Amino acid sequence: MAFLFTIGFVFWRFVEIVTLIPVMGMLAYFVNGYVNANVLTPDYILILFIVSVLALAWAIFTLFLYHRSSANAHFVALIDLAFVGAFIAGVYYLRFISDANCTSIGFSSSYNIDFGIFGTYYGNSLHVSTNKTCAMLKACFAFGIMECIFFFITSILAYLHGDRLAKERKTTRYYRETHVSRRGHRRGSHASHRSHRSHSRRRSSHSHRSSYV
Repeated sequence: MAFLFTIGFVFWRFVEIVTLIPVMGMLAYFVNGYVNANVLTPDYILILFIVSVLALAWAIFTLFLYHRSSANAHFVALIDLAFVGAFIAGVYYLRFISDANCTSIGFSSSYNIDFGIFGTYYGNSLHVSTNKTCAMLKACFAFGIMECIFFFITSILAYLHGDRLAKERKTTRYYRETHVSRRGHRRGSHASHRSHRSHSRRRSSHSHRSSYV
């Protein structure tokens, strides 16, 4: 069972890292542009960027130090749940981009194809135009929603893992206490038995000496 928790947690942590890297990269592009232009970065970019950077650092830390993280599973679950709320806030500020149409399709210059005796085909070439800024923000919006789901999953896994560890510790502690209690009881019984035997020997020796006199 512990092996399944480990595999599930590590898998979803890896998914989080893989999806957070492009989000952080695209948002860093916008932040750098605003900084170079000496203009304040809008909240809908800055909030999601800060959350992505912190989440990526947290995901990498808990992935490579899994043994330490598993020992504090409930704390990891709480932080992951906090990131769920943070990503919800970031996605909320960027929600206006969800209705944007970043790609337009149209016809540009005309062309013709000569088929010889079979005639000539006249047509217009298809032109696809994509707004880079719009597409990147929309991708960040989609990744932000995905991160909400991913961090919620790892939060649940960490919480369940913590409950399992707590139960195992209680069971181990109960076993040790029971074992120590039994050993103490046995030692007490042995000591009482030895004391009784010693007392019997003394009484026998005293009786023997009295009859001799």
